[in-house]
Parts: sequence; C-alpha cells; structure tokens
Amino acid sequence: MSDSTIKAVLGPTNTGKTHLAIERMCGHSSGMMGFPLRLLAREVYDRVRAIKGDKAVALITGEERIEPPNARYFCCTTEAMDRLGAGKGGPHAFVALDEAQIGADPERGHIFTDRLLNARGREETMILGSATLEPLVRKLVPRAEMVERPRFSTLSHAGSCKLSRLPPRSAVVAFGTDQVYAMAEALRRFRGGAAVVMGALSPETRNKQVELFQNGEVDYIVATDAIGMGLNLDLHHVAFAGLSKFDGKRKRRLTPSEMSQIAGRAGRHQRDGTFGTLSGMRDSRGAPPEFTDEEIYAIEEHRFAPLTHLFWREAEPRFDNLATLIADLEMKPEEPELRPAPEAIDLAILKRLSDDPIADSVKGAGSVRRFWEACSLPDFRSVGAGVHASFVKRLWQDLREGYLGADFVAARIAELDRMQGDIDTLQGRIAAIRTWAYISQRPDWVLARDEMFARARAVEAKLSDALHARLTERFVNRRTSLLMKSLGQDGSALPVELAPDGALTVDGELIGRLDGFRFAVAPDATVADRKMLLAAGEKALPALLAQRA
Repeated sequence: MSDSTIKAVLGPTNTGKTHLAIERMCGHSSGMMGFPLRLLAREVYDRVRAIKGDKAVALITGEERIEPPNARYFCCTTEAMDRLGAGKGGPHAFVALDEAQIGADPERGHIFTDRLLNARGREETMILGSATLEPLVRKLVPRAEMVERPRFSTLSHAGSCKLSRLPPRSAVVAFGTDQVYAMAEALRRFRGGAAVVMGALSPETRNKQVELFQNGEVDYIVATDAIGMGLNLDLHHVAFAGLSKFDGKRKRRLTPSEMSQIAGRAGRHQRDGTFGTLSGMRDSRGAPPEFTDEEIYAIEEHRFAPLTHLFWREAEPRFDNLATLIADLEMKPEEPELRPAPEAIDLAILKRLSDDPIADSVKGAGSVRRFWEACSLPDFRSVGAGVHASFVKRLWQDLREGYLGADFVAARIAELDRMQGDIDTLQGRIAAIRTWAYISQRPDWVLARDEMFARARAVEAKLSDALHARLTERFVNRRTSLLMKSLGQDGSALPVELAPDGALTVDGELIGRLDGFRFAVAPDATVADRKMLLAAGEKALPALLAQRA
C-alpha cells in the first residue's frame, strides 16, 4: 500500500473533521472508521446507512455487532476495529481513526497508538485529531500529509454567572455524580429542569436525554466531562461548575486542552459560542473556579502545548505460555516518542489470575489466547481489579470447558430484567447487562449466541427507557419549563386552554383553576412556581374570558 495517501486532519473542535472523513469514506468502494465511543460509532453508522443502505454498512463495537454478509463500510469503536484496518477480503480502500490524540491517554492510549501506526487504507488513510498531535504524527508517520482545519465559529470567555441566571441553551459541566445531581436539581427549581448526560449512562439513555434538550423541552443540560467528546449539541454557552477532576489516581486541574474540548461544545457550525464558570461554587480549598488569563487565551485562540509522547503496548504478543504473554505485554517500545502504557485493568487481571491455581488449566497457545480474551472483558461495572478478577475467574471455569450454556446466560440476563429501583440501581443493572451483551456477542463463548445477544440488548433497551423516565421525572418539571419560555410572550400566543370545569392548562400542563372570576393556582405548585403560574394565568385569562363572553 505504498501508493496510498495518508492525511492527518488536525484541528480544534467544530472543524468538520468527522464529516469530511464520512464523505471521503462514502466516495470509496469500501471503508472502516474507528471511533472512541460506541455512541459516536452508532451515530455515524446511521448516517452512512442512510447514504449506502442497510446491507452495505456494518456496526462493530464491544457490545454490538450488526454485520450484513456483504457489508463494505464498517463503523467501529477503536478497540473493536481490525488493527490493520482490514476486512475478510483484505485491506479496505479507506480507513480513518477519529480522536487519535487519545493515544496520550494512560488507560486506552495504547490501542489508539497501535491503530495510528498500523491501520491503513488501500487507497486512503485519515488520522483525525487535535492539532497537539502534529509533532508526533510527523515523527511516527513521516509520510502523512498535514491538513489543518480552522474552527467554523469563534469561542469567547463570558466570565462567571449564577446558576439561576444562566442563558437558555446552556450546558453545566460538573465533575462527579453528586455534583451533576445537585446542579440538575437546582435547575429544576430555577428553570424547569435539565437533561442529564454522564459517562455511566447507556448510549440509548444518553440519546434520549440529549433529545430532551435538542427538541427544546428543556433549555439546559448538566453533564460530566463526557460531553466533551462525541456530542454535537445546539449549545450557546458552557458553564464549568469546577475546573478539577479525579483522573483515577489523583484530583488535578484540567489541562487547557481538556478545557477547550469541553468548552468547544458551544457555538457549533457557524454560530459563535461562549464559556465561563458558575459563581458561588468552591473547590476543595474553598477557592472559586476561575480560568487564568493564559487558559482563556489558549482556549480562545486554540493554542496548546503539543503532545510529547503516546502510550504503546505490544498488540501482537506471543501466546506460548502465560509468562511469555505477560513479558510481551510489558515490553518497552523502541521509538523515543512512545512510552510503555501503564498497567491497564486487563493486564492487572491477567497477572492476578496467573498466580491463582486456576492458571494451571491454561496450557497451549490456544488456551492462553482464550484466557487473555477472557481477561480483556471490560469492567463495565467499574468495580476494580479485585472484584472483576473474581468474575473473570468464574467465567473462565466455564470457558475452559468450551462454551457458556444458553440456560446459564439466559438466567443471568433474566435476573437483570427488572425495571424497579432508583437512578443508581438502574445504572448498575445497565452496567451489568452490558457485560452480558459483550459476552453474548463473542463468536466462540456462548451457545445460541444470536438469541442470547438479542435478549441482552432487549433488556438493555428496557432498562435504558426506565432510567430515562427516572431522570426526567426527577430533574424535569415540564410545567415550569413551559412557563419559563412563555414569560416574555404575548398572552394571546400562549398555548392555553380553559376546560369547561375551569381547569386552565398550558400545552396540556395544569396551571390552575378558574372559579367564577377567581383564579387559583394548581395546589401542587411549589412556592417558587406560584408567581409564574399567577403571571401566566393573568396573561391568558383576559383573552379566554373575552372569547366566552
């Protein structure tokens, strides 16, 4: 493939990099794209399917596999894509890697680095990512042609703002579930509610929460830093509730590049956006979160320190025995731009179980490879190496004998088919069912694979619906949201109806009752809502009473 072109399309958020890659892929006879999130892979899969048809496009992720027999275009998570960008018939004509700068991430970086170094299209390869990646691409992929993409819109600092005075179409970025919930509860009181987006949500729940915001049912969205990747929203402003996060090892301040990735969600396409902080917030030292002048300049001008290294791990280890496998996975890279990846959870599980008596059953290259595949089961439940190792050990006891029985897998899936419980309980069940969806779609792990996978996906869909309902119930007050939007309108323009029994509703939501010429607000209204309900009634009633007269 020496004649194929390699292009590194680098730049800030909102530069149309992914859109360009989709156009290029659809112009080739076949293609494969790797994405950092299942959510993104699914979104692009739907877009390419609309262009090329259902039979020509495949979706490959750790938990989902939709692969028509004659598929020519593959939308994958980076972990699930072929490391060389090839298919059954050899290399695809086009290959692209999205968000390639994740190669600098200690946890997942080695996978992105491997694809950046090895995944190649027969005719064209695209490396998409931040401009901070440019020096490393020049050294590691010297053939690559650099393509800079300017941002379509400007991003400017707007200072700090109270939560109660946030402009409509704003996102609040919080760090930690408790802070997300607190911000969403406050916005429910002040502004009628907010959509909630967290990394722990399933893609289905995340999509439904985003839809609440996109269709205008709520004007605010509260999210963790998961919003910084893969969510294209109609946002005007991003407000940071804090500027520090726990990165798995310690609590640290966000880097300017991380701040920009999140702030860049505002002002998509050719509409300008703003970013700032929430006033009244305090960090662990009691100081308010504030951007420095240097950080503001870096974000507004998209100027960041270049990456100095990427993480690497041997992607094709030997499977002679467990000791050889571990040694290969801990091998150091030869290139000075690469660093050995910190011990990921899959390697931690492998090393822990290699010291367990169960390792005596792992003999022969085929068995070692299968054992490594079991250790690579993602920790969807985020329970840590100790608990996850126990689960993998139990899984291996069945896998070493051949397959997991369909009855056993069906029973585990049925245990999770319960929609009762609060938000945290449902999130826990979704994490667990994602584990069984991953196990069920493996080609050689489960008997009646297709049936078990369909069951797991059906339960995940039901749990996602239930979680979306709980989130909406807790964090959205539809009546308050409607009234907040209508306060500046002419009373005659409000979607108000007066029923024969005196019930006054706005777009189907009860705001009060008319008894003769006396209007009383709905008895379930909060103290904060009473003034708005009275104002809405005073606006609408003159026109309604005139119609009746």
